[in-house]
Amino acid sequence: MTQLNWQDIFIINRFSTSRWDSGFNNELYFQIIFIEDGSGRINLDGKVTAFKSRDIFIFNKNEVPQIKIHETTTFIIFKFTDLLFSSKVSLPDKQYWLRRSEFILNHPKRRFQEALKSIEERDLIWRILFFIRKENTNKEQYHLQIIANMVSTILSVLARNITETNPESSGYSQSKKKERIDEIYAYIRYNIYDSSMLKISVIAKHFHITSSTLSNYFKKETGNSLHNYILLYKLEIAKDRLLNSDFTVSQIALQLGFTDESHLTRIFKKYCESTPKQYKDAHVSADK
Repeated sequence: MTQLNWQDIFIINRFSTSRWDSGFNNELYFQIIFIEDGSGRINLDGKVTAFKSRDIFIFNKNEVPQIKIHETTTFIIFKFTDLLFSSKVSLPDKQYWLRRSEFILNHPKRRFQEALKSIEERDLIWRILFFIRKENTNKEQYHLQIIANMVSTILSVLARNITETNPESSGYSQSKKKERIDEIYAYIRYNIYDSSMLKISVIAKHFHITSSTLSNYFKKETGNSLHNYILLYKLEIAKDRLLNSDFTVSQIALQLGFTDESHLTRIFKKYCESTPKQYKDAHVSADK
C-alpha cells in the first residue's frame, strides 16, 4: 500500500485576512471552516448567514462559499481531498474519517448553517483544535496518529450535532412523528457498514418496539419498506464511491455488506438500470 504525503490527503490552513479568496480546489472532497475570530457573512447559492468568532461551517466539494468579511478574520480550514477515498492510501483513522464524513455530508438534516449549537461541544472542539495545531507545528513522534485521532473526535461531534438538530415542523404531533423517523434514519446511516445492526429485529429492539410495529410504522410514514430504504442508501454510497474513488466494485461490495461483486452488480442493475461499471463509465465520459 502506498504511503502518500499527509498534505496530499489532509490539509490544515490557518490565516488572517480582510478579503476572502475562495481558491477552489478541484480535488477537494469536503472542508471544515473554523472562524477563530472576526465576523462577516457567507453566501452559498443565494442563502446568506452571518458568522462570528468560534463558528464552524462544513462544505462539500460542490459547495463554493462566497465570504464577505466585515472585520479581519482568522480562519482555520481543514481540507479533505479526494485521496481520502483511494484504496492505495494508508492513513491513520482513514476509514473512520470516510464513514463519518459520508454520514455528515449525506444526512437529510444537513443544512447551510453554523454546525454547532452546544456551547460545551463548541468549547471541546476549540480545545481539540489547539492541540491539533500544536502537534502539526511540533511534529513530534506519533504526531500524525494523534492528529488523526483528534480529527476523528471532531467529525464525531459534528455528526452528533447533525443528528440532534431539531427539524422545523408545524404542530407537536407532526413534530414527534418526524423526530422518530429521523431517529430511525440516523440509526441506519450510523450503522450502514454493519449488517448485523441493520436486521429489522435489532433495529426494533433498539427502539423498544416489535419488528412488525417497526416495519408497518416505517412503511406508513415513508411509503417505503425499511429493507428497501437500507438498500437504496447503500446504493447511493456505492454510486459516490464509484465516481470519487479508485475502489473496485468488489471492494465496494465488501465495504457495504454485499455477498460479493456479483450480488452488488445484480442489485445495482435492478435499481439503477445499469451495472456499476456502466454507471461509472457513463459519468466519466460525461465529465470529459
